[in-house]
Amino acid sequence: MPEIVLTTLNAKYAHAAFGLRYLLANLGPLAARAEIVEFDISQRPVDMLESLLQRSPRIVGLGVYIWNVDQATRLVADLKRVSPETIVVLGGPEVSYETDGQEIVRLADHVVTGEADLTFREVCADLLAGRRPAGKIISATLPQFANGDALRLPYDLYTDRDVAERVIYVEASRGCPYECEFCLSSLDIPVRQAPLDEFLSAMQRLLDRGVVQFKFVDRTFNLNLKVSRAILEFFHERFRPGLFLHFEMIPDRLPEALRDLIRRFPPGALQFEVGIQTFNDDVAGLISRRQDNSLVAQNLRWLRAETGVHVHADLIVGLPGEGVASFGAGFDQLVALGPQEIQVGMLKRLRGTPIVRHDAEWGMVYSPYAPYEILQTKLIDYATMQRLKRFARYWDLVANSGNFVKSTPLIWGDDSPFANFFAFSEWLYGASGRTNGIALKRLAELLFGYLISERDLDPVLVAQAIWDDYQRGGRSDWPEFLRPYRADLAEPSTPRSVPGRMARQARHSS
Repeated sequence: MPEIVLTTLNAKYAHAAFGLRYLLANLGPLAARAEIVEFDISQRPVDMLESLLQRSPRIVGLGVYIWNVDQATRLVADLKRVSPETIVVLGGPEVSYETDGQEIVRLADHVVTGEADLTFREVCADLLAGRRPAGKIISATLPQFANGDALRLPYDLYTDRDVAERVIYVEASRGCPYECEFCLSSLDIPVRQAPLDEFLSAMQRLLDRGVVQFKFVDRTFNLNLKVSRAILEFFHERFRPGLFLHFEMIPDRLPEALRDLIRRFPPGALQFEVGIQTFNDDVAGLISRRQDNSLVAQNLRWLRAETGVHVHADLIVGLPGEGVASFGAGFDQLVALGPQEIQVGMLKRLRGTPIVRHDAEWGMVYSPYAPYEILQTKLIDYATMQRLKRFARYWDLVANSGNFVKSTPLIWGDDSPFANFFAFSEWLYGASGRTNGIALKRLAELLFGYLISERDLDPVLVAQAIWDDYQRGGRSDWPEFLRPYRADLAEPSTPRSVPGRMARQARHSS
């Protein structure tokens, strides 16, 4: 039986806990006495507790995040009731800041704040030797990739089951040089680079095991151009069908040397997540975000015109100083630049971030419960914020899903995408009364009804667009509401996407 159990609650089964694997890789001689046990938030805490106690661990190391803190708190509470002698050590971003007043911190024995990769090993060594750390809160020493006590890379700890069923997370660097006040990465300075040769050797071993989908979690992958070029060249030289690489990119930093390499990849092989957040320069200044929007626009146009990169761009609702009109103008500007996906996120007040300094001036009111979303601001009242939240949800269901690539632009035609999709979201909520659990066929029928009744578009034109979209995901049955138009519809002009783990991206590109 393991003396140390490393555990967390993932958002989904398919998400492998990258942090746990780093902890295990850096336990040194204690690794043989440890085991990773992963759960996901859909599981019942009582069942998780049973699984943990079956192993009779002396120490449970639990990763706590914004998406699992509620269930994790229940798990720790029940664990300490049933087995008070089991030592619970917490870590993770949710318990690394503002620990006072957190119920899960009160329940636990110890909390390691910050990057715990190396400090957790020291804590476990002391505890197993019968030595208690001096206090409950233990501040981690910032780990480095290259020194006398360097971080060991965890990639060999991905199991064959992980390779077959889960997202494989990797990182070539840690930290972020920017200071955007809404983001925990603004506290994660300096940027530290993994040894390139060692990292690429680990990537080769993953490729040899059959991994083809890599999600890089670097906050600024293209910060160090020499390293980013070397990594892209490595994967380009070893390209095979199905290879998919996700990178989080600085949107205003794509020099020609990097462009030349990016354009060599075939369509669908690269996905860039680009954090726009706001196009309002005054708002960006308020939150300490540095970004050249003219370069952002140039780079996004280039990516869409000259490469096969799948672009996922982020905007935030509720930033201090940004009202509905400003957000809408930025949304329209981003739609015109053509990213395949626009993730509209509600501002969250993450623990430890300096965004709180704007609370009084801009009337920032957040929910006190995870995920701590903005409820209202000086410029956006609560009712409007809820309408914007529905807008974001419906945009994800309709536009980002790739299920309505041809139909979605019909919602606004030559007019404002924001104003018209907002009107659609209001209508859709009135017609359906819900923001989730809408079956695809029902959603298609609702969209069809809106376009012909509210937008007054030609029913045959709308039916053709929706029929093309409906088949895009590999479906061939005829929805009942389209059957009256069957004789007027041509065969879809786009090929069906191939079902798979990257099905959404495939629907956008097919």
